[in-house]
Amino acid sequence: MSEEQPPVGGQDEQAPEQLTAPVDLESTMALGSYPPPTGSAFAGQGSPAEIPAGAPSPGTAHPFEGAGLRGLGAGAISAIVAGALAIAMVAALFGGVAGAFLVSRGDGAGASLPPAPVGSIARPKGSIADIAARSLPSVVTIKVTGPTAEGTGSGFVVRKDGYILTNNHVVAVAAATGKITVLFLDGRSVDATVVGHDESYDLAVIRVGLRNLPVLTLGESAAVVVGDPVIAMGAPLGLDSSVTSGIVSALNRPVTAGGATDSTASFINAIQTDAAINPGNSGGPLLDMAGRVIGVNSAIARVSSSQNPVGGQSGSIGVGFAIPSDQARKTAEQLIATGTATHPVIGIMIDTSYQGDGVKIADAPQNGSAPITKGGPADKAGLRAGDVILTFDGRPVTGPDEFVVAIRARSVGEQAILTVRRGKSQLTVKMTLQAAN
Repeated sequence: MSEEQPPVGGQDEQAPEQLTAPVDLESTMALGSYPPPTGSAFAGQGSPAEIPAGAPSPGTAHPFEGAGLRGLGAGAISAIVAGALAIAMVAALFGGVAGAFLVSRGDGAGASLPPAPVGSIARPKGSIADIAARSLPSVVTIKVTGPTAEGTGSGFVVRKDGYILTNNHVVAVAAATGKITVLFLDGRSVDATVVGHDESYDLAVIRVGLRNLPVLTLGESAAVVVGDPVIAMGAPLGLDSSVTSGIVSALNRPVTAGGATDSTASFINAIQTDAAINPGNSGGPLLDMAGRVIGVNSAIARVSSSQNPVGGQSGSIGVGFAIPSDQARKTAEQLIATGTATHPVIGIMIDTSYQGDGVKIADAPQNGSAPITKGGPADKAGLRAGDVILTFDGRPVTGPDEFVVAIRARSVGEQAILTVRRGKSQLTVKMTLQAAN
């Protein structure tokens, strides 16, 4: 097994399960290859059409129309989370990112937020009500119609000239022939096109033909600590412009999301929160108390079928996950610039039958692939077939999923330090991460 793919598990009650919008993504048309723009980040986009701010919203649908309460947006999530309850990860929705050339970055409290809308009732600066009033104009509901499915997710504006960040699984059901419609807080309903998307990080950038849109500023997720208060926004169950609050419950939760095949898996070094997140929140922002995006709401945990005999999908149980803004920033910048994103790898095949500490490099070729890729980072660092990787950059490695997530949280070209057991000896190796082919 390559380190950039999750292990294939058995189909038991706790196996990863695909959340659809509202049908299984396995039955929908796969996303095609969108030609990346050339030249500037705006190449191939044309001149955005100006739409008056007061333009009516054509055909605004009831929030539940065509959706039901199964949740909307699609994506499969599995996470390695220890606890008393057996839970299965189900994708809910992510979003939000801005980088150096995407949006400005505010450093002072509230510096990233625009003035409160005219006519709104004043609330203390920095309160949830104040942040909601200033941020919601930048948060959108995304309605998607594809050949075999339709659904609703969330997103938010990262550039005033129409760029919106959301989850890949939110827009995936539209495929190349579907339709994506963005609904703004003021009632405007505008068609959108896909600028770039990436299954591995479950992020996508779409664009609408509007200018002078209010944007959200991306904060630094590396500065977040457990216990920080946070605010989640989006369209849970199709209920647009919803706001919930909570705290950061944990950091660096290894979460893998995907469909029935490894090729559609996503990897998240997630921020865990107890802010209520439900299907439909996918792609919406997780904000700090300065109104900056520190995560993209992306996944929820649900009780397994053995503990929920009634069946069906449970709602929020206070265990939600978001893509850190630092990761979202890198991916969004790449998607806007080239239409694609790069993925770091170390070039090994993992022995998924190994049961001990760490992860073991396969002893023999798998599916025609050598245990160690010739010329790859692991090969250059001197790793051998059968070596057991115990730590990655100082963090213990407990399984293949966690290891893959840790690698994907880094950037191509960065150095990583691994502790490796070879026989009865331990050694420390340093390697430079390379881009996956």
